[in-house]
Amino acid sequence: MESIYGYSEEMLKNYLTEIGEKPFRASQIIEWVYRHRISSFDEITNIKKGLLETLKQRFILDTLECVTQQKSADGTQKFLFRLHDGNLIETVLMRQDYGYSVCVTTEVGCNMGCCFCASGMKKKLRNLETSEIVLQVMCVSKLAEVRVSHVVVMGIGEPFDNYDNVIRFFKIINHPLGLEIGARHITVSTCGIVDKIYEYAEFDLQVNLAISLHAPNDEIRNQIMPVNRAYPVAKLLEAIRYYIERTNRRVTIEYILLRGINDSLECADMLADLLHGLNAYVNLIPYNEVIEKPYKRSERETMLQFFDHLKKRRLNVQLRREQGGDIDAACGQLRSKHLKN
Repeated sequence: MESIYGYSEEMLKNYLTEIGEKPFRASQIIEWVYRHRISSFDEITNIKKGLLETLKQRFILDTLECVTQQKSADGTQKFLFRLHDGNLIETVLMRQDYGYSVCVTTEVGCNMGCCFCASGMKKKLRNLETSEIVLQVMCVSKLAEVRVSHVVVMGIGEPFDNYDNVIRFFKIINHPLGLEIGARHITVSTCGIVDKIYEYAEFDLQVNLAISLHAPNDEIRNQIMPVNRAYPVAKLLEAIRYYIERTNRRVTIEYILLRGINDSLECADMLADLLHGLNAYVNLIPYNEVIEKPYKRSERETMLQFFDHLKKRRLNVQLRREQGGDIDAACGQLRSKHLKN
């Protein structure tokens, strides 16, 4: 049996057509599943019993088991979920001025191996199914008793290494009869899988794109991000330019400040030169230290100087507000410590 949460409207319509049912029933099913949050197909009142029995034989209304739920002093919440095969993942709920945002995980483990990141300490075991990504949003919303208005795909794993399931996830949570999360309220982050950036430029929903750059040149990026050896900075910038030209949309450039590694004013100048003329927004991120890693957070004064220098170079830049660091829920800290061996 398959999880109903992994089926988009298009997939449901195709399935219903195959079994001789009217495809418009797909919209009704989606509305009951996501608006009414049913726990049994028997709760549906406007679909005939025969079809309900067919749905019960084909699909399950599954959920994720919440193993632990932690709350930060700033209101951020971190959830450790157990999947059907016993593997564990982490999901984060953040309280923002504009509402509640969920940071979802896309893989069990991560193969990107970024040297400063806790998430890559466990090698990738498998991709998450679309349903397992959707259920993170639904379960967090239910457990925290909040309406989720924004989603960031920045948890454990490289989203573009699980591309098809992530794209289907966007379509499901954006559906007007489903969770109805606006495309512009969803952001996906990639460390630079170039071929997928080109493919993503053709995607028909206006989901925001963020690039985890973290270095202004190949020399530094090769040291801290192994992916750069396959997709060097020049190739990555070509893909970013194509995406911007194709979509006419701005790209967010994520840049974690590491003490003595990439936080000098020389690095700021190189970054400004690299991004000159691009419709890009730079998000400077204070590093959240990981006990097993040698990297240290830049001094506050150094971060402010880096920020000011980019502003003087006329870049659109912000220094990210920190959230969830006291419960290891901040950027780069997710690791699912109890991952199944």
